[in-house]
Amino acid sequence: MLDRSCWVCFATDEDNKTAEWVRPCRCRGSTKWVHQACLQCWVDEKQRGNSTARVACPQCNAEYLIVFPKLGPVVYILDLADRLISKACPFAAAGIMVGSIYWTAVTYGQVTVMQVVGHKEGLDVMERVDPLFLLIGLPTIPVMLILGKMIRWEDYVLRLWRKYSNKPQILNSIFPGIGCPVPRIPAEANPLADHVSATRILCGALVFPTIVTIVGKLMFSSVNSNLQRTILGGIAFVAIKGAFKVYFKQQQYLRQAHHKILNYPEQEEA
Repeated sequence: MLDRSCWVCFATDEDNKTAEWVRPCRCRGSTKWVHQACLQCWVDEKQRGNSTARVACPQCNAEYLIVFPKLGPVVYILDLADRLISKACPFAAAGIMVGSIYWTAVTYGQVTVMQVVGHKEGLDVMERVDPLFLLIGLPTIPVMLILGKMIRWEDYVLRLWRKYSNKPQILNSIFPGIGCPVPRIPAEANPLADHVSATRILCGALVFPTIVTIVGKLMFSSVNSNLQRTILGGIAFVAIKGAFKVYFKQQQYLRQAHHKILNYPEQEEA
């Protein structure tokens, strides 16, 4: 009979005659045998304290059959409780997070209603409305604001402008560079491709009611109705902001289209 060799520590029968051997998988040849103690240490490293984790042979992928000593009734109950808590905690944490987001959305919806229609009028409206409708309708306010912010209507206007800007030459005299021909069409970045743009959309959507309320008070102070003033402020803000954004993006587009790459400067010989 050939001497056995442990594939973990590479010791043979001659090196350690008292060691306990085991062949735990389908491997043959030099990887068939392994010391029980060596394999236990190797399994401990793979399980990382989780005794329920499955461990397989790295060669033949056969799962090791691990047997634990029987537990007493108290330890068994504690172990069962620990497993149940470990499985339930992720769902409980997700529920708490969803609940926190929901009630934050409800609170934001209430503040937005009072901002748009006025503090007293907003409270009167919410007192008269069915509570169930408020619990469903108020959280949709921030959701609709975010979805509305994701509608980039300026990009559609910009495409039309680039397509037809070479016809009315008067536009080029008002906005220099708008109607200039471009030598090439540069690649444009996806506005939703990075997390920074996503945070800008989120922040912009959530501060939108506050901004349009301020714009409405500044530009339409003669209007008595808070709701009408806020609506007019919103229309004015979106139009003005959109016009500046279209012009700014077009200038960036032209700047990118006309950029050139210089020759590498040659070093003078000493």
